[in-house]
Amino acid sequence: MSDLIDGFIMVGQMDVLVAILLSAIYGLVVGSLPGLSATMATALLVPVTFYLSPIAAVATIISASAMAIFSGDIPGCLLRIPGTPASAAYTDEAYAMTRKGQAEMALGIGLWFSAIGGIVGTLSLMVMAPALAEVALNFSSFEYFWLAVLGLMCATLVARSSPVKAIASMLLGLLFSCIGMENPAGAPRFTFGMTDLLGGIEPLPALVGVFALSEVMRALATAEPPPLPRRKFGSILAGQWSLTRRFQWPMWRGNVVGIIIGVLPGAGADMAAWVSYALSKRFSKTPEKFGTGHPEGLVEAGASNNASLASGWVPALLFGIPGDTITAIAIGVLYMKGLNPGPTLFTERASSMYALYIIFILANIIMIPLGILMIHLATRVLRAPRASIMPVILMLCAMGAFATGNNLFAILLVGFFGVLGYIMERNGYPVAALVLGIVMGSMVEQSFVTSLIKSDNSLLPFFERPISAVLATITLAALLWPVAAWLIRRRRRAPRRPAPQGG
Repeated sequence: MSDLIDGFIMVGQMDVLVAILLSAIYGLVVGSLPGLSATMATALLVPVTFYLSPIAAVATIISASAMAIFSGDIPGCLLRIPGTPASAAYTDEAYAMTRKGQAEMALGIGLWFSAIGGIVGTLSLMVMAPALAEVALNFSSFEYFWLAVLGLMCATLVARSSPVKAIASMLLGLLFSCIGMENPAGAPRFTFGMTDLLGGIEPLPALVGVFALSEVMRALATAEPPPLPRRKFGSILAGQWSLTRRFQWPMWRGNVVGIIIGVLPGAGADMAAWVSYALSKRFSKTPEKFGTGHPEGLVEAGASNNASLASGWVPALLFGIPGDTITAIAIGVLYMKGLNPGPTLFTERASSMYALYIIFILANIIMIPLGILMIHLATRVLRAPRASIMPVILMLCAMGAFATGNNLFAILLVGFFGVLGYIMERNGYPVAALVLGIVMGSMVEQSFVTSLIKSDNSLLPFFERPISAVLATITLAALLWPVAAWLIRRRRRAPRRPAPQGG
């Protein structure tokens, strides 16, 4: 009990409270800009943490990352341009709600269920940290391979178009992920002698290109769409409680999936959002509504990505193993401030751990009022003429691409993927599946090659290990289910032959 009181005293210091507030505002702004991810927002804060106390330094990382994950939904909803990779899974759904005049409901869902997911993820961090970390340590490259393949299967589950076109887009993304030397063999592939391609294709330029730049090109090629209904922007949280009761099972399922995926090193909020949105469509009673502005998928994915953010700290705090890129940065800050990760951190520095829990909960609580303010400011974009918005988006695309690695070549990549995304959408190929292939490709390849090296080229360990066998069964079932369903439907539709008449 004394450790909990000490934790409240630590968080109650003026420098900690100011750090939480300023980093929350900073995270909201950076996350809402296309191309500037939550990871980038966190990384840019590291020099600032040099001058802060240990608790204030960790507070800036937690607050900024939580806000950036949520605010990435804002440009996705209003302009169909995801602010962060975690928002790409359900950008089309949120934008469809905006075109139906339900922008405040879509943004309210992102805000409300992100806050709930963050709090539930924090409670899991408090209650189940040792048990979850033990499960995470049992994951080897065999399990990560099946997990990555299962994530790729989401491309077919979330696609509104033909599953064949979704798979083709995903395979094209996998092909782009093969470019460069970032592969287990360390050999240059598909670089064509260009040194700029040796580092591979970063997901962010591809994301900005296929979503943002292709939207600008589409705006140039099409007439101005009919304006949205001219009415006062309603209450952001209106109807959210009724949605909570209506979609409580998807919400809890999203929380659980986010917590489980967040614990696994290298997975993170991006995969959690994709998997949760795909599960929501798979188990929904009305899957035909997905892609038309249906809130169910937004509820589950929004709850999942922020829940994974908190649970990603479990392996980071217990073993110093990063759950995602954000916690990788956080581990460096923890070591720098003398809060060395490990089991002793929970015993010798228990008050600091309680302070961290309190910061998580406080960040998700203040997300609601600050998020409402940010949404009201951002929705002014809806009232601006398209001719004035698109040049600004184009400038932000270039800035976001350059900021990923201070490299002008990234801007050229944005241009290439913008043209590619425009052509694909004109022909009915989902660009989200392309991005998913680029994001997950390196994880699939590295896990597969590493596993073959460990097993001396034997495939049996992929199916012999208990967790790996379960994941393999789920993945193969998800792969074969559409084929089985098609065969069943075809058999039912086949005309029955009349019985032969007796002579």
